[in-house]
Amino acid sequence: MNRRFMIASGGTGGHFYPGFALGKQLRKQGFPVLFIVRKNDPAAQILEDNKLHYKEIDFMGLPRSINPLRHLKFIGKFFKALRQTRRLVREFRPDVAVGTGGYISFPLIFVAHFCGVKTAVHDSNARLGLANKICGKFADLFMLGLPVDKKIKNSVITSTPIRPEFAAPVDRASILQGLGLAADKKTLLVVGGSQGARGLNNAVVQAAKKLPDWQFIHITGERWYGELRAAYNGLTNVAALAYSHEIYALMQVVDAAVCRSGASTLAELIYCQLPALLVPFPHAAADHQYYNAKILEGVGAAVVIRETDHLQDQVIQTLQNFSSEKLTAMRQAYKKLTLPDPLSAAQYIAELLSKL
Repeated sequence: MNRRFMIASGGTGGHFYPGFALGKQLRKQGFPVLFIVRKNDPAAQILEDNKLHYKEIDFMGLPRSINPLRHLKFIGKFFKALRQTRRLVREFRPDVAVGTGGYISFPLIFVAHFCGVKTAVHDSNARLGLANKICGKFADLFMLGLPVDKKIKNSVITSTPIRPEFAAPVDRASILQGLGLAADKKTLLVVGGSQGARGLNNAVVQAAKKLPDWQFIHITGERWYGELRAAYNGLTNVAALAYSHEIYALMQVVDAAVCRSGASTLAELIYCQLPALLVPFPHAAADHQYYNAKILEGVGAAVVIRETDHLQDQVIQTLQNFSSEKLTAMRQAYKKLTLPDPLSAAQYIAELLSKL
């Protein structure tokens, strides 16, 4: 039986990538797949590049302000999105509809449920997003990337899918030397991201100046690249990159990471068993990055610090405590996590969906 799948996915990486990985896995198995994305979502280009079929709907997130005009606009788009989604469901005739979080999931899960289509949602974070809290009421299956602090009906932990490139073999010496770094020195990967990472970036710059025993690979994001290149001027223990398409290789050749704690990042850390200093994005919805990070800290695989005025001192002090023995213990601590392998998560999710 050639089952058909619709996937609502898009927005941030934590919402988009699980659906994207699942769609590729389902297509690999020969199943027809149609993605639903919001109008003008940059994710559409990624789907197009990978020859994955998609349709756009005109929708927006629930306004957080009390501006009545924005709420009226939301109501108009809400009913428009439901009409558009109902037409797409009738045309494509899916057997299963999947939402991977974010407001784009709601129209598909809601409409599919009342059209008699089996429904499933996936939430990557340790704190459920608002959309998934609502969608969960209509879902036949609720899949979790991380353990959550409440019992959820019809739920199963699946992990969050990561790119298959993480399984590729890497040559530590070759990669580090290609970046102008030493192959035999403790190396830290810094991934601040583009959202509000200035404080974290500045803290790491000061750490690089005061911790000569470490060398740094700092992925700055385009926004901060020029500023940080100038700040690192004269330092020989730093390789600053605006972006890297080979994060999967870098994560496997470094000794530790300093990064945010979005769900996709955590899944990659878990697969690589990489010791981490996690600095949650302070403005994440419902502070979910903090709760994600606490799961790794709880088993001893990571240290979590808040982004405050004392961040610089905390980063330096934490890295000073990252001795070789400490890093080895943190790597071993990942074994305490009882989570499915993120590398095979897309296949696992596909198997669960095929049984609905």
